[in-house]
Amino acid sequence: MFENFSNFDFDFADYISDLGSHPWQIVTFVLDMTIVIFLLVYFVKVAKKSRVWQLLKGIVFLIVITILSNLLELRFLYFILTSFMSYGVIALLIIFQPELRRAIEQLGSSTFSKLFGIDKSIRDKTKEDIYKVVIAAEEMAKSKTGALIVFERDIKIQDIIETGIKLDAEISPQILVNIFVPKTPLHDGSVIISNNKITAAACILPLADDKDIARELGTRHRAAIGISKESDAIAVVVSEETGKISIAKDGTLIADVKEDALKRILIKNLVTAKFGSEKRVSKINSMKEKWANKKAKKQSE
Repeated sequence: MFENFSNFDFDFADYISDLGSHPWQIVTFVLDMTIVIFLLVYFVKVAKKSRVWQLLKGIVFLIVITILSNLLELRFLYFILTSFMSYGVIALLIIFQPELRRAIEQLGSSTFSKLFGIDKSIRDKTKEDIYKVVIAAEEMAKSKTGALIVFERDIKIQDIIETGIKLDAEISPQILVNIFVPKTPLHDGSVIISNNKITAAACILPLADDKDIARELGTRHRAAIGISKESDAIAVVVSEETGKISIAKDGTLIADVKEDALKRILIKNLVTAKFGSEKRVSKINSMKEKWANKKAKKQSE
């Protein structure tokens, strides 16, 4: 396999010059460049939200230094840098495996609902569920009842769901509050909300172990940050000590979130980001209605 790669010879100048003589190659060239640009833009967008971005800047710096050392014939430095880059790639793949896995999972996530249509009923149901979760969170905050509620998004967390007790229950403030009553069988762990249902309770989440996380954060907060780093899930935490509500998203914790802010953040990330803005949804529904009327008119004629 590696022999095939070593024998691969690509002359970009010749490839460009041949485009005029082979019209079909122009189409494949445009398609080729479109895919490459899309992947690069997507990778940069994802990398900026994680530790990989700092890594990329470091790699670019090393590449520039390596090229300069070769041009200036600094042989010893060039040897060290090329040796490091050869073996360093494998080490970096191991170190940053969670971030790379997340990026690949996001790329493979289904986005057809965003491209081809909006299910208004699901959008409205998601909004309604958010309001129910907010009511439950506020109720538990008043009584200082510790809670951890996770919203599954595009990246599926079935392995996390399987660590808990499956419920498949309708979302209601009463059920959520009862689950987290201290000393009850399901209170210890997290609730997973998926497909507009309380899918499971007492689920075990991965704990964040970053040194920059505040020491005073408890297990629930570390678990919330952990799941938000390993997937695109959003976690709502109610502190047992202070009664304050926090949100974990993209590996960061937004602490002491008030009711209005909690609704706004959840709607923005779970409704607007997935289904589009109200204006866009209205426009799409209007277009669908016009198309249906046009089709019915043709059939009547």
